[in-house]
Amino acid sequence: MNMYEWLQTILFFVLLLLAIKPLGSYLAKVFQGQRTFLSPVLVPCESFLYRICSVDKDEEMQWQRYAWALILFNFICGVSLLAILLLQGILPLNPQKFPAFSWHLALNTAVSFMTNTNWQNYGGESTASYFTQMAGFAVHNFLSAATGIVVAIATIRGFVRRRVSEIGNFYVDLARCTLYVLLPISLAFAVFLVSQGVIQNFSGYKTVPLVQATSYEKPKLDAQGNALKDAKGNAVTETVTVKEVTLPMGPVASQEAIKELGTNGGGFFNANSAHPYENPTPLSNIAEVFLILLIGGSLTYTFGVMAGNTRQGWALLAVMLAILVTATAVLYCAETSGNPLVAKLGVHGVNMEGKETRFGLAGTSLFATATTGTSCGAVNAMHDSMTPLGGMVPLSLILLSEVVFGGVGTGLYTMIAFVVIAVFIAGLMIGRTPELLGKKIEVREMWMSIITVLTSGMLVLIFSGLALLLPSAVSSMANPGAHGLSEVLYAFASMSNNNGSAFAGLNGNTAFYNLSGAVAMFLGRFAPIVASLAMAGSLAGKKYVPPSLGTLPTDKVPFALWLTLVILIVGALTFFPALSLGPIVEHLIMLGGK
Repeated sequence: MNMYEWLQTILFFVLLLLAIKPLGSYLAKVFQGQRTFLSPVLVPCESFLYRICSVDKDEEMQWQRYAWALILFNFICGVSLLAILLLQGILPLNPQKFPAFSWHLALNTAVSFMTNTNWQNYGGESTASYFTQMAGFAVHNFLSAATGIVVAIATIRGFVRRRVSEIGNFYVDLARCTLYVLLPISLAFAVFLVSQGVIQNFSGYKTVPLVQATSYEKPKLDAQGNALKDAKGNAVTETVTVKEVTLPMGPVASQEAIKELGTNGGGFFNANSAHPYENPTPLSNIAEVFLILLIGGSLTYTFGVMAGNTRQGWALLAVMLAILVTATAVLYCAETSGNPLVAKLGVHGVNMEGKETRFGLAGTSLFATATTGTSCGAVNAMHDSMTPLGGMVPLSLILLSEVVFGGVGTGLYTMIAFVVIAVFIAGLMIGRTPELLGKKIEVREMWMSIITVLTSGMLVLIFSGLALLLPSAVSSMANPGAHGLSEVLYAFASMSNNNGSAFAGLNGNTAFYNLSGAVAMFLGRFAPIVASLAMAGSLAGKKYVPPSLGTLPTDKVPFALWLTLVILIVGALTFFPALSLGPIVEHLIMLGGK
């Protein structure tokens, strides 16, 4: 790194750490029903919502009812989005006259936004109307993000409460999260993004003539959208001459803010945060990475505050930061080393293919690790263009169940599941019933933690294996061999872990990938949620056990190191064979000069 990149990276992490404590404390006040500086304005709005929805804010729910309310609410929201997509052609705010989505693409997209995945088998600027972007996608960006956050809060309550069966009220938690957290921060950052050049309008698209016509070679596609090949297997291309260009417009800034803050990731444009209308400057780039990590990091301190032990929250944050910083450094080094095959052509140094020069390698590396360590999925570069080991870094972060910092809420409750597993294993080593925050960890908690941690991994391996067996699925791969395997593995890792970023090079808009992806996204989202809520309900009903000499301290450095090791071991045991056949083999082939 040069001096500018060092200063940029260090300043970023300093500002992030400075923001975590105040926002974490604020989140604790919001979900404990305490007064905040926004209460004079928002309490009347909150009361009005409860009144029109017939919600008793003082009534709490057992975990089963909490889970059913959550699933039913999200299901109804998903069905409403599906209807918008299927009726898009006759709905308002559609200046480009975009037609309705196909049924399987509409189903995949509705499930995607309902589950906070935001996997996009479509190009936003060429497929989705303004009404779809705002009333459909942007609304779900708020609601799906709030859903993840309230599950984390309910999980925390399981550790805090004693001998009770209730873990909160889903509707109250959802309303407070949206009103007090997501809306104010998104509004402030949307205004900031507009100041940087992110567009916000309802204008129709603008067609502008080029100063000089340009030509390029374009692959020919068949009726299904697959690239045509000649008898020798080479891609068939045609020359296209361009004399004018169409500039897309739209209400981008309002969606961009919640897209990053809620770790949603679905871009208004197909190029996502690599598009200058979504991410125009180095400052907006750093601000968007800051948004991606802000709530996920702050929830660790919220956990410490609500549990009465802030050191516990700092320990979890330290584990997350250690993995994130290490991953960023590995990615930066891999891309700095470049590609020896390209070097033979006379191009030496940093691999800048697929990256925006206005962000530089440091800004790209930080964005790539932040978006895949969380469940965001926004990208400011094409991960498919990275070196094999560079591309393995974001893939590996997704496969670690996204606990660095994880999606808003999902990262924390998944990390808590890892903590439970680490405490249980440590307890077995010393022959003592494990304890965590004064609650005994028994068989039920272990099963729920295993479901939370391993569900996405099982889905990735099952669907990836199925895709490699079906000729129709294999035909969607633009690249053969190890790189093609990486594309398929990345796709199902992204969908099963509710990330949403794509490795590119894979045509996902087919019936197989749309339907299998919808199943992977749904199960990858709601199975861990139900398991976490079940664990919270079990823990809330237990009595408090005071710590003793045999209690394992979980807020110390040794346990943080042990927790990191457990996370890495679980990831390695689950996915190392697949990674060996994909990016690792590709790296060896590259070094061999082939």
